[in-house]
Amino acid sequence: MNSAQVLISEVGPRDGLQNCKSIMPTQSKKDWIGALASAGIREIEVGSFVSPRLLPQMQDTAEIVQHAKTLPNLEVAVLVPNLKGAELAIAAGADKITLPLSVSETHSIRNIRRTHAQVLSEAEEISKLIKQLPKDQRPHFEGSLSTAFGCTLEGRISQVTILNCAEKLMQAGCDEVGLSDTTGYADPRSIRHMIRAVRNLVGIDNLTGVHLHNTRGLGLANALAAFEEGITTFDASLGGLGGCPTAPGASGNIVTEDLVFMFESMGVATGIDVSKLVSTRDILHSALPEEELFGFVPGAGLPLGYEPASTSLNV
Repeated sequence: MNSAQVLISEVGPRDGLQNCKSIMPTQSKKDWIGALASAGIREIEVGSFVSPRLLPQMQDTAEIVQHAKTLPNLEVAVLVPNLKGAELAIAAGADKITLPLSVSETHSIRNIRRTHAQVLSEAEEISKLIKQLPKDQRPHFEGSLSTAFGCTLEGRISQVTILNCAEKLMQAGCDEVGLSDTTGYADPRSIRHMIRAVRNLVGIDNLTGVHLHNTRGLGLANALAAFEEGITTFDASLGGLGGCPTAPGASGNIVTEDLVFMFESMGVATGIDVSKLVSTRDILHSALPEEELFGFVPGAGLPLGYEPASTSLNV
């Protein structure tokens, strides 16, 4: 194990809600994000700046960002598909911007209507925009390598293509790249292999986070493999909400509650109170009564004698 602490980035308000049929009321989103922060979550992806026509669940993202910025010690993250989205994110005050580059070009075109060349061009323009800002106002800029472990539209993607995308994202001006198992194709061995390959190219400090799905039940095993490779940031979604609407069969983010419990039980601090985290599900049950929530820890409860590695962590 390479770290005594990890950062759990909650992506439910973005990745989770974008896959829901119902639209969560704005006030409920604010209540949920506030409750997550109170439970110890230090980074939350609160939404995405995409067309409301395509994803009406995200139509209030600017207001949600502005609210989240009032919460203490919270890194406010958003996803953007292009320069326009980045402009809106910066105007709203986002701390972190993620631009997805699907290594499956078929998925990239379906997901954000951009070829690889077009996404990289957008990355360059976003980087230029960020560099025009005062240093203390620049959001962190991540390029996410989506479908890095396989695509439901193209199947396995060659490592040459993946590494080329990673290198070009860094050259375009991203602060780092992230690996995303958008379709739940990864296994622990492929996780280890891909992390080593990408880090060998871009450097250890330029790959610190992974976004994993639990589509085939390997989410926690893959997270553990990534942790043992030195990864320190893990995306997860409360109740396992989420998936990718434009990749058939891509469902199920890692359940935040289960991921936090795993790390805390191992003696790896997350700074998150599991009991408080589980209680935030009540907000989802109330606001989205038709959505199914997943998770073993919420169902079984905490074991007798459970001793977390931390209940608070200041980083």
